[in-house]
Amino acid sequence: MDLSPAVFRLLAPLPLAAVEGPARWALRAVLDRHPALLDRLGAHGEKRFAFLPDDLPFSFVVTPARRGLSVKRRGIARRADVEISGPFFLLLALLEGRIDGDAVFFSRQITVAGDTEAIVALRNAMDDSTLDLPTDLAAHAGPFAPLVRHGASAIRRRVLTPETR
Repeated sequence: MDLSPAVFRLLAPLPLAAVEGPARWALRAVLDRHPALLDRLGAHGEKRFAFLPDDLPFSFVVTPARRGLSVKRRGIARRADVEISGPFFLLLALLEGRIDGDAVFFSRQITVAGDTEAIVALRNAMDDSTLDLPTDLAAHAGPFAPLVRHGASAIRRRVLTPETR
């Protein structure tokens, strides 16, 4: 499911810090709960992975081993070793391992470019993970855990097709 153009226009004027702060928090939450991801990436954990949602006005550059994340405006040059682009919710489903990365790549729903070894290492790390974003984020939400879990689960149910749940 792609986000609507109205959501794109609504998010476009947001200050980068309003997006970067929650995105960094989410990255830390996932890496704290799944440290084996970094082990599986090995030396590629130092690489810069750019995630370029087609339907958002932002791009996200992640350096996993440093727990680093930066947000850029769409179209702004960024330095990255790997670029993965596609619809935002499809990228999240890939992150959780809910869909077959090869299938969405060969059907041209996502595009990848850059360091092939790093791409394969990331794919293997994701395939071996047991990410569950509602649960992982809720684990780091303190007293807001039930609200975060419920909200993230509701979003997942609305945007994922039955075969990707």
